Amino acid sequence: MIGRGVGFGFSTLRDAVARCLVKLGVTPNALTLAGAAVTGGAGVCYALGAGRDYLFMVWAAILLIVASACDMLDGAVARIGGKSSVFGEFLDSTLDRFSDFAIYAGIAIGYASLPTANLTFVLLAMLSFFNSFMISYSKARAENLIESCPVGYWQRGERSAAVLIATFANNLPALLLQQAISPMFTVLRRMLYTKAVTEGKEVTHDPRKGGLWLKLHLWYWPRMSLPYDFITGVNIAWLILAPIGTADLLGDLIR
Repeated sequence: MIGRGVGFGFSTLRDAVARCLVKLGVTPNALTLAGAAVTGGAGVCYALGAGRDYLFMVWAAILLIVASACDMLDGAVARIGGKSSVFGEFLDSTLDRFSDFAIYAGIAIGYASLPTANLTFVLLAMLSFFNSFMISYSKARAENLIESCPVGYWQRGERSAAVLIATFANNLPALLLQQAISPMFTVLRRMLYTKAVTEGKEVTHDPRKGGLWLKLHLWYWPRMSLPYDFITGVNIAWLILAPIGTADLLGDLIR
């Protein structure tokens, strides 16, 4: 599988770098804080360049790569260095929400400060942040009530990758349309799953264990499966190929 090969390569490289950081005495919390600070810098780049200056988009993308590296490495350093802590997990999760806000607030400020402010994209940025918050909140709240809430396509990794790809492609309108709509279904699915479990119903969330109808829900399949790779490819194609002019025209018609 494409996802399996990519995942193996990333995990191998991540662990190798993490071992070096452990030897240097770098702590997981330091990486978490560094990642949040770098993401804040990316948010500033979005505010200065969204909708008008691709150079700022390049800088935002570079900073997001650095922040993503920190985000991947803090857990690996904690695991390999034996430095895992309850507070570290809390800090990581909390600062992830600050990072999401920095990105979408920056994009919203960028579109609001254009000579002709695009209020539609400002609203879509707000909805995108709301979705990113609700995805995390719904899972955390559900797991206070049930043992686990493992369902939903738009996990943090997928959302972070979408932001990065759209930024490099200079297609933030496509990102905003996608993230303002599609992740709502992950939130809804987590709500329905939690409802069913709390009511004592037997729930099959893995398409590999269900009938044909469940298998046809390609976005239900887990990472490192062919249907997951297909759906991910469709989302990537949208972020790269969706005509920016189409999204801009939508903004002009609505505002």
